Amino acid sequence: MRVDGSLAEGVGSGRGGNGDDGRGEITGAWQRVKRRLRAELGEDVFASWFARLELQEVSGGVARLTVPTRFLKSWIESHYLDRVLATFRSEADGIESLEVGVRGAMAPARPGAAALTKPVPSPRPAASPTSPAPEASEPERTARGTAPEGDLGGAPLDARLTFESFVVGRSNALAHAAAERVARHDGGPALYNPLYFHAGVGLGKTHLLHGIGHAVKQAGRRVIYLTADRFMYGFVNALKTQSALAFKEKLRAIDVLILDDVQFIQGRSIQAEFGHTLNALIDAGRQVVVAADRPPTELEALDERVRSRLAGGLVVEIGTLDEALRASILQSRLEAVRASHPAFEVGPAVAEYVAKAITANGRDLEGAVNRLLAHATLTGAPVTLDTAETAIRDLVKNREPKRVKIEDIQKLVASRYNVSRSDILSERRTAAVVKPRQIAMYLSKVLTLRSLPEIGRRFGGRDHTTVLHAVRKIEKAIGEDTALCDEVELLKRMLQD
Repeated sequence: MRVDGSLAEGVGSGRGGNGDDGRGEITGAWQRVKRRLRAELGEDVFASWFARLELQEVSGGVARLTVPTRFLKSWIESHYLDRVLATFRSEADGIESLEVGVRGAMAPARPGAAALTKPVPSPRPAASPTSPAPEASEPERTARGTAPEGDLGGAPLDARLTFESFVVGRSNALAHAAAERVARHDGGPALYNPLYFHAGVGLGKTHLLHGIGHAVKQAGRRVIYLTADRFMYGFVNALKTQSALAFKEKLRAIDVLILDDVQFIQGRSIQAEFGHTLNALIDAGRQVVVAADRPPTELEALDERVRSRLAGGLVVEIGTLDEALRASILQSRLEAVRASHPAFEVGPAVAEYVAKAITANGRDLEGAVNRLLAHATLTGAPVTLDTAETAIRDLVKNREPKRVKIEDIQKLVASRYNVSRSDILSERRTAAVVKPRQIAMYLSKVLTLRSLPEIGRRFGGRDHTTVLHAVRKIEKAIGEDTALCDEVELLKRMLQD
């Protein structure tokens, strides 16, 4: 899609000229554009829609951008293209229009164009017993026994992600039991409706969703599994093709709706349709299963009525993996690898070291197994503790930091300054309350991914400009007051430990 048809013969000779210098200037301009979008739209919106947006080339006044999926292309064109164009024009001379394409489907760069990136296929991460495999092409799905979901337009279920292959431990036992109970239910009103799982990355929530899907299909019931982007793309496409009614009827005619990564659902009209679908299915006694990376009450981007409906069912958190569960997952993956590589051996000492060293999630355990396998097959040498330490060094260093919640920040700061959390959220403007309130706002901006407007809403419905003022004031005060700097650093460590 192209915005503003008037094209210049080339990028201007100022900040966006051709040649090596021009390419460098354009690259710098594009980085400034992305920084401005991040600052203006907030971290959550930027991460959802712009983090994977890349500049491919600039030619004849046209900046060609690429994204990895058709859905991202459609969404950016529909909601943000004018804004991106206006921001780009302010940073680079000669930009007259934008085109957005899908990487791998773009035409070759024109001769003389200022090519910025070379589209390459994204690497395919390895599958894990606790994480879904990447979406495969139709021939690949057929080859490994995974079929698409028919005319309902759902995402395919991975044949490997079943209840049988799910490793149960203390942190996920309740979630597994609830998932099995819902999947095996075959009469009467739906159980635990909706069933809502939340957990961090790689802890098994998507595995459970696929397990439910397989069990429901085997029982002969109608089920559709959708990721948030599939749901949004389907709705946007239905509006474009004037088939919204058929889209709604398909969703409402099923027995079980499974929706993954609900935190990514954006847009007022899409959220409204999601809410209507939830209400229709739940009121009709159909089962809804949802997964996200946080509880319903923390999905600030979602409409309050939708959050309330999601919180009205059974909400189950899948906790972090303890050492025993990590060891079981690792052993399960090693056995699966030995089925195709019989000579691959990992001794008990190495397995114990890996299970203790990698604490973040199951996907890192999967990565560790793949690296050990690569070492064994490429060098022909046995896997020892020394080679294991070298192979997984970056996985051990890059452990996932603790997720800090705004409520925790407010409680800790209030306790530290001898005020109540309600004081911090109130309209009181005394010095004894204003200082801890501003420190709490500053820490919320530094330690969480929440945008300024979201932080403002969590501090008594304040405007984002109030939060920005507080952040800037504390930043300045920290630079001038060593005691305050030490105090804020202490609060950071207490929240992150």
